[in-house]
Amino acid sequence: MRLHHSPTSPFVRKCLVCAHELGLFAWLTLVPAVAHPVQGDARLAELNPLGKIPILETEADGVLYDSRVICEYLDTLAGGGRLLPAPGPARWPVRVDEALGDGILDAAVLNRYETAVRPEKLRWAEWSAGQMAKVGAALATLERRAPALAGRLDVGTIAIGCALGYLDFRYAPLGWRSAHPRLAAWFATLEARPSMLATRPPAGA
Repeated sequence: MRLHHSPTSPFVRKCLVCAHELGLFAWLTLVPAVAHPVQGDARLAELNPLGKIPILETEADGVLYDSRVICEYLDTLAGGGRLLPAPGPARWPVRVDEALGDGILDAAVLNRYETAVRPEKLRWAEWSAGQMAKVGAALATLERRAPALAGRLDVGTIAIGCALGYLDFRYAPLGWRSAHPRLAAWFATLEARPSMLATRPPAGA
């Protein structure tokens, strides 16, 4: 299987963490890719018309995207029910947590584009504030719910962990831990897992 990836993409990291946890990482061939919001990569667009990564090319099941689909596919390859519960009541809380983690990333990545890609004279401060308000509201929710995350390892907690890791990577001055001590304590355990350590984005990237 070929995974089109960038080591700085948190959505790619989510897939890689799942692959490590499921014992499937050795099955992946990592193909370097750059998904830019303005300067599109025609090679990526041939595989995914949205031009986004991650993209997984499989021999049996064609081209798959985005991270939600890829993570579910990997779980299925590993026998199913490992990181994503079978259909039923236990599945929905995990899916909601995955959506929350992905939502933090959507807002944080969009704001990153606004501040790092858009020309300074065209930047919209109120729009950026709105994106970061979403991040703040999600962090507050996760702080309240942190005890319920303890002891879990699934696509929901992995998505949340990758979101928090991205905040550390791109938004270190935010200092989210100081206002969210229970969430920070939970994350300290998750980020010490070999799968998280192996997929940390490179320093200075």
